[in-house]
Amino acid sequence: MPVNQRKKIVCVHLLNDYSGSPLILSMVIKGLVQGGYEVDLITSAETKGFLSDLSVNYKFVKYRFHENKLIRLFRFFKSQAVLFFMIAGYASKNITVYINTLLPFGAALGAKATGKKVIYHIHESYIQPASLKKFLRTIAAKTADSAVYVSNYLLNEEQLPGVKNTVIYNALPDEFATKAAANLHHVTRDKFTVLMVSSLKEYKGIKYFAELAAKMPQLQFELVLNATKQEIDLFFRDTQIGSNLKLFPAQKDVHPFYQRASLVVNLSVPDLCKETFGMTLLEGMCYGLPVIAPPAGGPIEVVRDGINGYCIDVRNGDRMQESIMEIHNNDKLRKNLSAGALATAELFEESALKSNVKRVVESLN
Repeated sequence: MPVNQRKKIVCVHLLNDYSGSPLILSMVIKGLVQGGYEVDLITSAETKGFLSDLSVNYKFVKYRFHENKLIRLFRFFKSQAVLFFMIAGYASKNITVYINTLLPFGAALGAKATGKKVIYHIHESYIQPASLKKFLRTIAAKTADSAVYVSNYLLNEEQLPGVKNTVIYNALPDEFATKAAANLHHVTRDKFTVLMVSSLKEYKGIKYFAELAAKMPQLQFELVLNATKQEIDLFFRDTQIGSNLKLFPAQKDVHPFYQRASLVVNLSVPDLCKETFGMTLLEGMCYGLPVIAPPAGGPIEVVRDGINGYCIDVRNGDRMQESIMEIHNNDKLRKNLSAGALATAELFEESALKSNVKRVVESLN
């Protein structure tokens, strides 16, 4: 397709970091570029993450997370006003607007005001306060032509009425899978390490992870948080951290952690937050690691009890400890769960994500 005839996609993601939603968008963008689309990317100016250094035309909006709720809310709505006018500036262009997560509603309004097609890629169900979530869903329902959901659970929970809705599971980047395949190790009971990679949020079960480490001093625990060291120190200022628990700030490269892990856990508290997918579980399975996930939300579509891991409520501490020790002590079980994890990971390839999203985009043309 000649360059001057290429269809332009404008992708919008509010906060570029090393979390799951920008990782998925980075793969989506690579697939669109490979498919002959010209891509403009609007994202945060002051942060680095998975959306950095892509083959796109960058446009930036100033946005950073702030602990103070009022400041955070002010920054958020200010950024949306900027996004509205940035998208409105494409009024004379033939574009489709691809909005990642529910948050960039200003871009959706700008697209609607100028008659552009809008695709939402919805990753989240948990947004606080509830009034903000209701507002964002209302905007999405009134502006979206198509919506992509990362799991059937999320589709059932957040389906936008009157919109073409599609479930497209998350995937692992090819480079991640290749590196994992080259560094697979046989998990043994020696130096058994329990790994959790998470956002620094109470509802992610971080305090439960620390409690678990304290109750199981014979095992090693590593917690990688998408936050700075200062933010982590503040969060744990009143928590006693044992010698068998190591805390790490945000990491660009998480491979070393999976390479020395024996088990990967996601301890989100179901009553506070239901996970919509669980990318870190999939990353762990790519390394042949058994996983433990919450018994609710998207993870139950990926994790099978006794096949590649277990679904356990983090508040059931006794069962959690018993299951971890069973995986630690039972060589045959550990081997079977590892094989099941690898087989599961093979089902979530980058090529499938790219081709499925491309079909959604083309269906609007």
